[in-house]
Amino acid sequence: MDAHPPGAPTVPTTGELLLRIARWIHGRSRGTFEPLGITPSAGRALVVLARADGPLRMRELADRLRVVPRSATSAVAALEAAGLVERRPDPDDGRSVRVHVLDAGRARLVAMRRARTAAADDLVGVLSDDDRAELDRLLRIVDGAAEAAWCHSRS
Repeated sequence: MDAHPPGAPTVPTTGELLLRIARWIHGRSRGTFEPLGITPSAGRALVVLARADGPLRMRELADRLRVVPRSATSAVAALEAAGLVERRPDPDDGRSVRVHVLDAGRARLVAMRRARTAAADDLVGVLSDDDRAELDRLLRIVDGAAEAAWCHSRS
């Protein structure tokens, strides 16, 4: 017997709720980053590049972004056109390039961080401080498990 008769309201699962929230955040990020002249995907690439220990090869960037290399190349091309990063020959491998974050890219990261914080505050502003702390704790557990699963599947 069907647990949900046709037309009956369904209660979203945790996974569905996470996907809905992710879509909301993605849509909000697009609108938030547009005045900064950056797409959400280019913004993610800039964050990953800035957090790295040094300049990354395109393959390393794609792996860290969990995208195909062509997508990483598109993001870098947009960042380069905006004057935020620069591709330079890899001194260890003449066939490769490394992507360097420029000072303008670091400055853009500060603006992006402010915009993201404002968007997140809008989203979780309905929660008490204790609820926000609990949500943060739970999301860190899920994020750690997702990271471990991603790393395991790549080896």
